[in-house]
Amino acid sequence: MSAPTSAVPAHADHGHDVSKFQIYIEIAMLLAVITGVEIVCVYIPLAKWIIVTTLVVLSAVKFMFVIFFFMHLRWDKPFCTILFFIGLVLAGGTMWALLQMFSVGASLPLPT
Repeated sequence: MSAPTSAVPAHADHGHDVSKFQIYIEIAMLLAVITGVEIVCVYIPLAKWIIVTTLVVLSAVKFMFVIFFFMHLRWDKPFCTILFFIGLVLAGGTMWALLQMFSVGASLPLPT
């Protein structure tokens, strides 16, 4: 007596993995393009505030792609994502506070 065979071939499960792999490749290509735009943006003669704003926005977009896809937060529980962003806000606030404490005005020598 032979073993029962299913109508679905054994290699049918790999279709989902290939599509996820394709998404990762497309995101990696998009991140490479955004990085190229950031490099070109530095050498364009524009106002400093425009360049800085553009670089911050592009970096934030790259950060969101990385955390949601490569760190799998898109498919994780919302509680874990909230904890991640709480840590991110705390780190950003700490960085901002340190920059304000040790700004240029605070590092000037005292008048004699």
